[in-house]
Amino acid sequence: MSEPYYRLIPDVIAAAVEKAGMIPTARMNPMNSYENRVYDVALDDGSHIVIKFYRPERWSREQIQEEHDFIKELDGDEIPVCVPLAMPDGSTVGEIESFYFAIWPRTGGRVPDELSDTDLASLGMLIARLHNVGSVKSSAHRIALTAEHYGIVPFDFLVKNKFLPASCIAQYGDAVRNAVDTYNERVRDVPLIRIHGDCHYGNFLTRDDRWHVLDFDDFVMGPAVQDIWMLTSGEGAEGERRRRIFLGGYRTFREFDESWLSLIEPLRALRYINYAGWIAKRWNDPMFPRYFPHFGTTEYWVKETADLVDQVAKFSAQPITDDETAKPTKKDYFWDMD
Repeated sequence: MSEPYYRLIPDVIAAAVEKAGMIPTARMNPMNSYENRVYDVALDDGSHIVIKFYRPERWSREQIQEEHDFIKELDGDEIPVCVPLAMPDGSTVGEIESFYFAIWPRTGGRVPDELSDTDLASLGMLIARLHNVGSVKSSAHRIALTAEHYGIVPFDFLVKNKFLPASCIAQYGDAVRNAVDTYNERVRDVPLIRIHGDCHYGNFLTRDDRWHVLDFDDFVMGPAVQDIWMLTSGEGAEGERRRRIFLGGYRTFREFDESWLSLIEPLRALRYINYAGWIAKRWNDPMFPRYFPHFGTTEYWVKETADLVDQVAKFSAQPITDDETAKPTKKDYFWDMD
């Protein structure tokens, strides 16, 4: 992707807000987001809105609209989400200077420092309800969480654009192929539904004793367990315990097949690969070299290769049978891919 945001000056941000039928002031505060550009904008009536400019070349208008439509479906089922505001023409997707954008109400609340057992159970119930809505129909435009999209494509990009050193290609590539083959084998009979896709606890705010689900930018068709493993991390018995508490809440509203847990470790491996590709594809965006200064160094790739090989060993050394489940291991979360 070419460097996309140099045209996004305050005048353009203000013009987008005006195009949405609102009157902005000069108070515009950038919010934390790598993938997109998001601003808290004060309006002339004293209220605030959040405007999100989607990264050019990533999602089409149809894909963004489908994200918004999914959020509206969830809201209609009384799932606490932040719904984009309608513009004067009735749409929720605007366009200015080749940027797609959307306007959101500012949502108050806080991100929890950690998840208690009570939090895990209540989030399990919430995610189950989200998945009930997600399973009603398929997505027409969004991608699916496949080994092709999350493993092969980013790996090929890393090699083709010479991000991956020649000394690491063979070992890293073997690990990628192992992860891809294992995921493909285990996901074969698993239903793919509309899921959040990036379900770490940083995308949940708590307010008035309720959870609010944020940021559906990575919404995809995928296995339900993708929205579970990031919220229930932990080593060995502790990870297993946390997952049981979460699934106890989840099963209040939706069935969950125990065999789907065998996807956790291959999904984690695919996230390692996709994450590296995500950084590489955005390297021309000045924010990425600033926040990932070690990316691309020999030391980075030696460690990244070792981490991926170790991760693959967790599920390739001994196949998981029907009565065994993969246990997640502690790993720096490298979460927010947006």
